[in-house]
Amino acid sequence: MPATIKLYTAGTPNGQKVNIALEELGLDYEVIKIDIAKNVQKEPWFLDINPNGRIPAIVDTTVNPPQRIFEGGSILQYLTARYDKDHKISFPYDSAEYWETIEWIVWMQSGIGPMQGQANHFYRYAPEKIEYGINRYQTETKRLYQVLEDRLVAQSSKGKGLWIVGGKYTIADLACFSWVEWFRWAGLTLDKFPKIQEWKKVIEERPATEKGLNVPDKFELREAMKTKEGEEEYAKHHSNWVMQGQKADQEKHK
Repeated sequence: MPATIKLYTAGTPNGQKVNIALEELGLDYEVIKIDIAKNVQKEPWFLDINPNGRIPAIVDTTVNPPQRIFEGGSILQYLTARYDKDHKISFPYDSAEYWETIEWIVWMQSGIGPMQGQANHFYRYAPEKIEYGINRYQTETKRLYQVLEDRLVAQSSKGKGLWIVGGKYTIADLACFSWVEWFRWAGLTLDKFPKIQEWKKVIEERPATEKGLNVPDKFELREAMKTKEGEEEYAKHHSNWVMQGQKADQEKHK
């Protein structure tokens, strides 16, 4: 029987949070790898699914007509609204915890995601090392990490365990985790964030996390970062397609 959810993704933090959610919910899904190194996300057929030309996106064929959803935060909310009836990683609609979860999803989507993404770019990919850009986005990412650290400490002190909302692991946690897992790539450390380190380790130990991180390809970042040579090779490979994509956008949007 064919899978009911088609997942269009690549091995980035934006993609991995959706992969992990699908695994946590035990859903049947088909992976369509989007080769962003070849700008597949800008091809007309994919723009029909996501007009923004980014991953991830899904098409749910269990409904008629099939439901298309793009943007990671939207996909997480859709998947839990439709498929998490037992609220394994979510809360009932319109509860206080539901709205807190939405707050933290939006916070991730408008805060950690874009700020750490820019830190990645200026630290790893930019052909010129612009210290202002590196410092600007690393500092803002660290500020946001402190917000997360303070939240986890506060929740723990209130007897809410290690989680962002409501005393249990939810899409708020896995969404933020997907970026924190890449902290080294932005040139950051977690030395000043002991609660985040604890939270991150527990999430990494979940079977769904390991499965989700390795979709659509093996998650090679952690291994690459063990040696200077591996780090440089990983950076070289990824900077090539990042800069090619930027050049293509510049030509198109002169």
